[in-house]
Amino acid sequence: MGTLERHARLTLRSRKDGVYRNKGSLVIKLISAGLVSAGLRQPLRIAAAPMRAFFGMLALVGMAMAVPAQAHLQCAPYAREVSGINLHGNADGWWDQASGIYARGNEPQVGSVLAFRATHVMRAGHVAVVAKVVDARHVLLNHANWSRPGMIEHGAMAEDVSPNGDWSQVRVWYAPTHSLGLRPSPTYGFIYGRSPRSVLANADHGTAAQEVTALADAQHASPSPY
Repeated sequence: MGTLERHARLTLRSRKDGVYRNKGSLVIKLISAGLVSAGLRQPLRIAAAPMRAFFGMLALVGMAMAVPAQAHLQCAPYAREVSGINLHGNADGWWDQASGIYARGNEPQVGSVLAFRATHVMRAGHVAVVAKVVDARHVLLNHANWSRPGMIEHGAMAEDVSPNGDWSQVRVWYAPTHSLGLRPSPTYGFIYGRSPRSVLANADHGTAAQEVTALADAQHASPSPY
């Protein structure tokens, strides 16, 4: 009979005081783990402290494995918080959701949201907030989850490369390459933080753009929770 088997059998002769009430299989595991010696000639006396430490370690490992990874910040919640445009769901659904609620168009304005179409690479679409209009073909964007998962970028350049100058195709700054993306991304256009009716009313007085700019300035003056 081997030493390991002999000690396992000894532990099955349980004492009434509880010292040896452990099953042989547990003792074998403890011997394999090096918590007790397999070369002892006397019946095994398994101390309570090593056992508590052993099972405590197993519990900690199990807890660590059960904790889910923290989700990355997505573009849609970030754009909603920064712009004040209260739309939900995947970014590629914002354009249709905005119909009848927010004004839409193909002219960039500070505080508006540029809505990207879904592609085979960008399956949920993308939304980004216009921070500054540089000229008719260039804007600066504030957005999240573009260059890296969860990454927030401020003042990222976007260039209109559409044939008709309607912002239906854009190239956006990509941080890993320190350049505009090589592949144009298709867009729907811009969603403005005003209802269609109010924008039309203000346009009669020539104040629509001024009010949108003032709204965006006030929003950017307040710190973002991200």
